[in-house]
Amino acid sequence: MAADNKDKLKTLADWIREYQSVVVFTGAGISTESGIPDFRSPGGIWDRFDPSELSYPNFISNQRSRKKYWEFYRENWKDSAGAKPNRTHFAIAALERKGKVSAVITQNIDGLHQAAGSAPQKVFELHGTMWEVRCLSCNHLYPWKDIYNLLEEEEYVHNCGNCGGLLKPATVSFGQSLPAKTLEGAQRFSTNCELFLCIGSSLVVYPAAQLPELAKNSGAKLVIINRESTPLDRAADLVILGEAGDIMSGVLELLGWSI
Repeated sequence: MAADNKDKLKTLADWIREYQSVVVFTGAGISTESGIPDFRSPGGIWDRFDPSELSYPNFISNQRSRKKYWEFYRENWKDSAGAKPNRTHFAIAALERKGKVSAVITQNIDGLHQAAGSAPQKVFELHGTMWEVRCLSCNHLYPWKDIYNLLEEEEYVHNCGNCGGLLKPATVSFGQSLPAKTLEGAQRFSTNCELFLCIGSSLVVYPAAQLPELAKNSGAKLVIINRESTPLDRAADLVILGEAGDIMSGVLELLGWSI
């Protein structure tokens, strides 16, 4: 690790010791170590599907688009079903156990924060979860494995057995509003934290990317950890470029805390 990054890790460790209210904001970059490709990276799922075709308005109005959407989700479940939490997920859970983390706000839909030990009530899934299928009319939930097996057998998803409504994974698609209660909670914690730690997010997807700005404007220190530069680097108090797992493991080592 470069000397510059070593100094930055020490600064971050010092801030984590100092501050009692840390909000962690995560994106797809933290799950690649678990074997889940970033949708936007080469080899990601957007290389195989056109995201504009999978928008919420298309899903609602167009049977062909729904068929394409379920093909996409069949692949997404195949890519993600065996994934396990990695060093970054476990490091965040360790910070929570030390009483530092007030909230984990994630753009990810993979549930790996909870699998690593983060308290479910502290995890705000801005884009929902891929592990539930919900009726858009009556909100009845279906096990994702049942729907996956149906897709493997028939390549077709029937409507809700309760009310006849459309079924859809409980995730937020392009053109679909973020869950209001989840967003409100995320905004509240972002406004009131002392340290806002962004890990593995390109910070280009709004309204999620407004949260770091909200925290910074409310007086929090803003730290960005990512492989590449982001549009908010100029506003950050600290930017650390590199692999999230290496960086978070290094910070925990400096703190003397174990995963």
